[in-house]
Amino acid sequence: RCVEAFYIYFHAGRVEDPYVSITKKWQVPKDGYSEEIEKEVGQAERKLCTHRSAFSRASVIQAFLGSAPQLTLQLYISVMQQEVTAARSTFMILSLLSIVYGALRCNILAIKIKYDDYDIRVKPAAYLCIFLWRSFEIATRVTVLVLFSSVLRIWVFPVVLVNFFAFFFFPWVLFWLSKSPFPENIEKEFSRVGTTIVLCLLTFLYAGINMFCWSAVQVELSDPDLISKSQNWYRMAVYYVMRLFENAFLLMMWYLYKTDIYLYICTPLLFLKLLLSYCMAVFFMLVFYQFCHPCKKLFSSTITEALLFCSKFLCFICKSPKSSVLTDKAAVKSPENTDETRSSSKTIDSQKGNPHQSVSSNA
Repeated sequence: RCVEAFYIYFHAGRVEDPYVSITKKWQVPKDGYSEEIEKEVGQAERKLCTHRSAFSRASVIQAFLGSAPQLTLQLYISVMQQEVTAARSTFMILSLLSIVYGALRCNILAIKIKYDDYDIRVKPAAYLCIFLWRSFEIATRVTVLVLFSSVLRIWVFPVVLVNFFAFFFFPWVLFWLSKSPFPENIEKEFSRVGTTIVLCLLTFLYAGINMFCWSAVQVELSDPDLISKSQNWYRMAVYYVMRLFENAFLLMMWYLYKTDIYLYICTPLLFLKLLLSYCMAVFFMLVFYQFCHPCKKLFSSTITEALLFCSKFLCFICKSPKSSVLTDKAAVKSPENTDETRSSSKTIDSQKGNPHQSVSSNA
């Protein structure tokens, strides 16, 4: 693909394309108006777009199935040996950049799939927000897993397996609940067994991505494109809340069972720094979806509205038991209060009826 892409690129424009197709895209609405754009696409440009999309998918696969385990292993070796060599630090930085680049390409790929009918232009501010969001999120996740595995080596395997199989079977459970027919239009040459293998590999990659960060591309096996094109804010909110609690729990276990290799490290400060880094990742994610997303004007509801709805729902849940307790207390206290008011009113009436008796008693 690389050789063919370079060959097509350097020979483009020398020979006229025999086949030219016209594509129609809509502009992202500006001031409530959207225009349809027609563009001629030649055969060479179409092939380059195909290669570009293939490179994007390959970078995602390489990042989360190659660089992510490599970064985790190298960081674990550095922690156990209590030293970081120049060569190892270089490879760790390259692995982290590879993962962040794969996550960035995954975000852009998700945007292009969901809004395929629109002419999308991603601004530099959006790239910067995605880069900072993914950098903080992935670095924090890898560090938490390494610290936990350095003190509880056996227990890290159940944690990893539970995470992996939960995300692996989640699309299959949704597909089973939807009662949709088995997808047959992936490739005409594939048999039912071959289609099943392809879908398993797709969910395998989906689980590998969600092990380290939020997958912007949501797998939906009941959809003909196998990708969910709806923006589910609530699923994202649940993911980040659960991941935050999981990271805090793993860090707490590391803090309680830390060994002698952490004597020269301020462990409470490291604990707070890692939680703060994950919160920074969430902050840059909110900034991206609220201000820098190229298709934010097409959202049916913004992420701030979803967060406000979730906060109101949680406040309602928290207030409902308190309000019931207050009403019960009020119901219990009401008879006593009526008796007290009756007795006080009787004393006032008696004092009004016998003024001389009240004066003598005062004397």
